[in-house]
Amino acid sequence: MTSAAADTTAGISPRPEAQRRVLAVLVSSQILSGAGLAAGITVGALLAQDMLGSTDLAGLPSALFTAGSALAAVAVGRISQARGRRPGLAAGYLTGAIGSAGVIAAAVADSPVLLFMALFVYGAGTATNLQARYAGADLAAPAHRARAVSTVLVATTLGGVVGPNLAAPTGTLADSLGIPTLAGPFLLSGAAYALAALVLAVWLRPDPLLLARSLDLQQPTQTTAAKPRGPGLIPGALTMILTQLVMVAIMTMTPVHMHDHGHGTAASGLVIAIHVGAMYLPSPLTGWLVDRYGRTVIAAASGLTLLAAGITAAAAPADSVALLALALALLGLGWNLGLVSGTAMITDAVPLATRAKTQGMVDVSIAIAGATGGLSSGLVVSAAGYPVLALTGGFLALAVLPAIAATASSR
Repeated sequence: MTSAAADTTAGISPRPEAQRRVLAVLVSSQILSGAGLAAGITVGALLAQDMLGSTDLAGLPSALFTAGSALAAVAVGRISQARGRRPGLAAGYLTGAIGSAGVIAAAVADSPVLLFMALFVYGAGTATNLQARYAGADLAAPAHRARAVSTVLVATTLGGVVGPNLAAPTGTLADSLGIPTLAGPFLLSGAAYALAALVLAVWLRPDPLLLARSLDLQQPTQTTAAKPRGPGLIPGALTMILTQLVMVAIMTMTPVHMHDHGHGTAASGLVIAIHVGAMYLPSPLTGWLVDRYGRTVIAAASGLTLLAAGITAAAAPADSVALLALALALLGLGWNLGLVSGTAMITDAVPLATRAKTQGMVDVSIAIAGATGGLSSGLVVSAAGYPVLALTGGFLALAVLPAIAATASSR
């Protein structure tokens, strides 16, 4: 066995210096992209509600940019498979920047049709932000994959927390430029996504996926006993699909719920900032827990945490920003537990030869789940109210548990 293979088996990256550089560049780009994706979360639903004068379709923006992220996940995955992570991720962020510009143009023209088209394109940034986590694991040893994924995810925290809190200042900037106030955060997202694309295009060298393939070819064929055993592709995908659907549905309607009960943009921005922080900030701890206690244990914990989030959101008085913030923090934490554990399952199960393409297709399913959650959330709130949406989402998250139990019993 070569030294590279031995190091990998021992839990050490075969190219630690390259892995450190890759993670440093990914962290830089994720800080920028975190600010970009936060714009749509914070004001997308409010912008649509303002244009249409109705809550019924307030969930449509979230559905559109998550549907757009589904298409982008396929494209980024295929580009990465053929040419490497660097061109795939850079192209995805650049597309997100173009979508942000389209949202601003739609707001100026007061065109709902253009808004919806632009939000679809804007979704590419969300897909790329998630795809970047896979790049962090390409050169990581199996024993450290969850921690490598978590390093990339946690970098999104800074931009993701700062972004929503800039909703009011960017709105003021938009006013001074003759742009509708609610479109202001998309000025930030456009610039952030464009800079993230530039960072990756210039500095993500060596390309982690291409280097990992090259190193893999230099190693002898692993025996069946040496191959890492894990829960598999289906449990990992199902965990991420369910957590995404529940998270997007409740998250999308929380700013609308707060707005309808007299809270301003600053209050909803604070709640979303706490939510985004909870989505990404616990990542280092989550990665350690996944590597230490196993993928299935943490995946099961995600379902229970999302249930607690749904119950808290449903029980929170509409005038209580603190309790809504707690509910959204639990929602973000549950999503984080599901994403890190599910990503580790997928990476364990898929060989390097088809890894990027398969990961892209899995993220398509995740994006479709998010689109379903976003689109249905407005309809549920309009028909039955926000508490019903929150409770339904919380109990739906428990569907993770039978899948995890079935996986555990079959091993």
